[in-house]
Amino acid sequence: MKILVVLPRFPYPLEKGDKLRAYHQIVELSKRHEIHLFAVSHSKVTAEQRAALEPYCKSISVVTPTHFTAYFNVMRNYFRAKSLQMGYWDSARARNTVRDLAKQLQPDIVYNQMVRTVPFVARLPFPKVMDFQDSLSLNTERRMEQSKGLWRSILHYEFKMLRSTEYNAFKIFDGLTVISEVDSEAIPQKKNGTIHIVPNGVDFDHFRVSESLSHSATQSLGHFNLVFCGNLSYAPNIDAARYLVREVMPLVWDHRPEVTLLLAGADPKAAVRSLASDRVTIQASLPDIRSAYASAQVFVAPMRIGSGLQNKLLEAMSMQLPCVTTPLANAALGATPGTHLLLGDNPQELADSILNLLENNDLASRIAQTGNAFVHQHYSWQAAVQPLEDLFNDILHKNQHI
Repeated sequence: MKILVVLPRFPYPLEKGDKLRAYHQIVELSKRHEIHLFAVSHSKVTAEQRAALEPYCKSISVVTPTHFTAYFNVMRNYFRAKSLQMGYWDSARARNTVRDLAKQLQPDIVYNQMVRTVPFVARLPFPKVMDFQDSLSLNTERRMEQSKGLWRSILHYEFKMLRSTEYNAFKIFDGLTVISEVDSEAIPQKKNGTIHIVPNGVDFDHFRVSESLSHSATQSLGHFNLVFCGNLSYAPNIDAARYLVREVMPLVWDHRPEVTLLLAGADPKAAVRSLASDRVTIQASLPDIRSAYASAQVFVAPMRIGSGLQNKLLEAMSMQLPCVTTPLANAALGATPGTHLLLGDNPQELADSILNLLENNDLASRIAQTGNAFVHQHYSWQAAVQPLEDLFNDILHKNQHI
């Protein structure tokens, strides 16, 4: 099968959830199919980044819009009553490149990620499958509820535009996928068609416990009681970091003032950097994010906004860290509270769960082991990509009999 993959970001390095998902899907699909990759990138794609995808792709094409083009299209979309972020990723050059690629390749399937890429593929005369990944409208709505003033008004506008785009996707695509049932239910007018659940996975060979990694992590970073990892320029992660430090940790420190916290991830914004103290360390752009996991006793992901499946939880559980998170984050994960991880729905509950794991080694060990077994059972990349491949085959089979 010849597959043209169309992405809103070049899928390497793997510091964002959409990149991680696209990269591993490409790796798995390339074992049996011919992959041609197109991606938009707002920064230059290096030779090293291309090299990470070349073993899995027959061809790679990248369009880098100028900042002027990106922001001009944002403003244009506002006056056209269209999604602002779709404008940010859109450009005539990207549309033309995808059109020419498809004409040249004659792909069996066009597979695009997220509604941001709809303008590139909507008119292509080939079977098309779009991965919502998660519900961007749900993500935006949750951010809106936590915002005030002008920013709330902007997010409300964007929420309405994304809802409309998600609704119209049923008319454009032969197949639609999403990361979890929770996100599927959030997409409007699901009754108009089927949305196939294609979960994420975790690279168990990469995210695993090793004595050498633990030793090098302690040598380079030191030892921490708690860790939170993620892209620290992403609004839901910024909110989670601030919530953790400002509202949860004071309750933990009331009982255990010596507890230390590591916030690790790419591009921490000023709102995150300002959280640093003698008990809170900010670590940006680690060469290997596994060192952050390996340096701590407990992983905490107090997510209050956002959508989709939290890869950070899969990675932490794969590395046998006992995890504390919120019901919102666990809704997509589907772990059993008290068995695979601990939950908290407010600062006090989160603090109590953290303290339970720090003060009860047997509980922490049990949660770590059962959490690790859970992700191994449910979240391998091979199993995660199989429903996507099955969908491609079903669409091709139906088209052959039309």
